[in-house]
Amino acid sequence: MKEKAMILFTGFFILSYTSLFAQSGKFTDSYYQTSDVQPLMQQYEADKGSLTRFYMVLNSPERRARLIEFNKDYLLQLDMLNFNKMKTDSRVDYILLNRQINNEIFLLEKEEKEFQQISHYFPFATAIYELEKNRRRGASVNSIQLSKQLFEWQKQIQNLSTKINASDNLDMKLALRAESTANGLRQALKSVFDFYYGYDPEFTWWIQQPYKNIDSSLSAYATLLKSKANKESLQKIDASGIVGNPIGREELIRQLQYEMINYTPEELVDIANKEFAWCDAEMLKASKEMGFGSDWKAALEKVKNSYVPVGKQPEMIMDLYNQSIDFIKKHDLVTIPPIAEETWRMVMMSPKQQLVSPFFLGGEQLMISYPTNTMDEDAKLMSMRGNNPHFSRATVHHELIAGHHLQGFMNDRYKPYRNYFTPFWTEGWSLYWEFILWDMNFPRSPEDRVGMLFWRMHRCARIIFSLNYHLGNWTPQQCIDFLVDRVGHERANAEGEVRRSFTGGYGPLYQLAYMTGAFQFYELKKELVDSKKMTFKQFHDAILKENNMPVELVRAILTNQDIKKDFKTNWRFYNR
Repeated sequence: MKEKAMILFTGFFILSYTSLFAQSGKFTDSYYQTSDVQPLMQQYEADKGSLTRFYMVLNSPERRARLIEFNKDYLLQLDMLNFNKMKTDSRVDYILLNRQINNEIFLLEKEEKEFQQISHYFPFATAIYELEKNRRRGASVNSIQLSKQLFEWQKQIQNLSTKINASDNLDMKLALRAESTANGLRQALKSVFDFYYGYDPEFTWWIQQPYKNIDSSLSAYATLLKSKANKESLQKIDASGIVGNPIGREELIRQLQYEMINYTPEELVDIANKEFAWCDAEMLKASKEMGFGSDWKAALEKVKNSYVPVGKQPEMIMDLYNQSIDFIKKHDLVTIPPIAEETWRMVMMSPKQQLVSPFFLGGEQLMISYPTNTMDEDAKLMSMRGNNPHFSRATVHHELIAGHHLQGFMNDRYKPYRNYFTPFWTEGWSLYWEFILWDMNFPRSPEDRVGMLFWRMHRCARIIFSLNYHLGNWTPQQCIDFLVDRVGHERANAEGEVRRSFTGGYGPLYQLAYMTGAFQFYELKKELVDSKKMTFKQFHDAILKENNMPVELVRAILTNQDIKKDFKTNWRFYNR
């Protein structure tokens, strides 16, 4: 009895202690962060990690079949949960997991269809996959026989390469699938070689040179297959040298639906043009105040030339950060944990990185883009002009607090099991702060307003040029020219922006997500803050504590919607 009483007392003490410190603000509420679906979500991610580490050869039929089976099994487990008895927060987790699993199955089945169309380029693939499969459990290898096989596969690759060189081009998606399949086979053979080489004397003797030969052949084969992509199937070739992979309208709409954006590509371009008109009007006001009349590009030129000397950029950024953080605190806009404020730091961006990221980037680590000694004079000047104080003032809060750094800090501490990254939440939130600080008169002068408007125009332009590119309407060079002529970019910076957008590893929707996501948060702010249902601080804290997800589901949680199991996006959030 004493033992039972002690357990009850201890449990009561812990709960009381937690409650007391939560009320005092000295204890986070992470203790309570759970949902009915959380255990399954975490188990899914752990199991998926185990399987993808074990079945690690990309595009292999074994890996693909196992992952399809795995995802379908989890759909059954998810369906066994009682959705109707869940609260909104748990229902959102159900929808998030269901959405992810179905998307994984879709992509795996798409991979299967594409693989079947290019499998004839790899008659030796089954044997390589089997070799790697046996390697995982340490099966012995007949090294003499394997040496002969490697030589035979190399001859097959040479013969196939001759035929492919003389054949017609491939659809781009099939060429990319073929390239990744060849690289997957290299990955499989490397796994085998690394396991036995040096440990098995016979293997080491017989396989060293044949392996080097086949690896080199597969590498060249992958390059050849990629080169056969019909680059004009969607993208019109131009002088920019930038070759991406436009995905077309059908796939754009599929991905927009997945991200819960209830607009067509054409509607989003119309929205961006409306916002551009607003920016134009505000830019003209600022230009007139600066004494340039309607010549806003002359006003922009003056702002660009306000750059600080080389070596002084970190000092300038620090001053802008202090102004920004002081403003946010003065207006009590969001909770800023002391450790978040303490631990962000600066690094300098390399010249190579500046080719694709011409402006400073943020997060816990602020990467400063500014000239180095190895850059030529034109590149130095464009870097300085493009990172002037008025441009940087518009984005320092975007990159640090309350933008990317605070986002990352809170994501690590609140509902981290919701690892459903979407740029509409990540970039939309940070750009939303540019909207809010503009409304609250953060810019102190017409030059500051020009700087903030430059970036707002840039976000409009991102929607327009990225969608037109993926719809097959524009070439990369047209995108570059649009940024120079319509927004006022330095040409090198415009080239870096377009290169980053289409070849930098970003998803097709990434660039349009900035302003589109910001509109979502801004509309939600009108719904909850402007109506006095929440303060700014309550609103912003609540969003950060729900973690990364489609903004429509953030809205469902904050407004406690009675969402259904077959939830589909229906929010029309643009109202300007």
